[in-house]
Amino acid sequence: MAGRRLRDAVKNVLISGSNGDFGTNIHVVLAGLTNTYSQYVTTFEEYQIQRYEGASTLYGPHTLSAYIQEFQKLATAMVENKEVPTNIQPPDMLEKQIGLLPGVMYDSTPPGVHFGDVSSDVAANSNFRKGTTVNATFYSACPRNDLLTEGTFALVEKLNGNDWIPIYDDDDWSLQFKWSRPSKFSPRSFATLEWTIPEDAASGVYRLRHSGASKPLIGSIKHFTGTSRAFAVR
Repeated sequence: MAGRRLRDAVKNVLISGSNGDFGTNIHVVLAGLTNTYSQYVTTFEEYQIQRYEGASTLYGPHTLSAYIQEFQKLATAMVENKEVPTNIQPPDMLEKQIGLLPGVMYDSTPPGVHFGDVSSDVAANSNFRKGTTVNATFYSACPRNDLLTEGTFALVEKLNGNDWIPIYDDDDWSLQFKWSRPSKFSPRSFATLEWTIPEDAASGVYRLRHSGASKPLIGSIKHFTGTSRAFAVR
């Protein structure tokens, strides 16, 4: 019903304001093309009942009215051939979020070990066939120190001449990033990178790279990186 009311509101604007360009047989289609999700949008009446969809309409009982208001503005601008402002940004609410998860106290490594050092490495001079799995474990730190939203915790790099080129990262199905602590309250942690070599991977020399950020007891967060031994894929 919310969709019907929104379509009817847009249709009425197009028919009444277009000087005949749009007839009564116009068909309005609602299509979500922004790759976002804002939960359900229900009618005012359905919101009052608070069943599943109504209770999941996050912005209150007048959510649909707000959508209709803004879509009517867009439809009016379209039929009147007017520009719509595009510099309006949603408010940044990050600082107002409530966090119930305790913060990271600090991270540490054993004496003489640095963050990013390898705890369990790929065997020296090893060769792997496509379809098999290669892994390495690194001394790491809590991923919550920096989510690396513009980066990655895990990389598979391929040797190209004298340069290592990133080929796979932790948004690829073939590469998994697994973080763990030896005990619940330990400041030490490990990151294991597991790469199941795709059948279409190019033959060559590869290595695994782990990146992260550590938090000392006193001081600021520091970023680190570490790499495994090189290995061949045939």
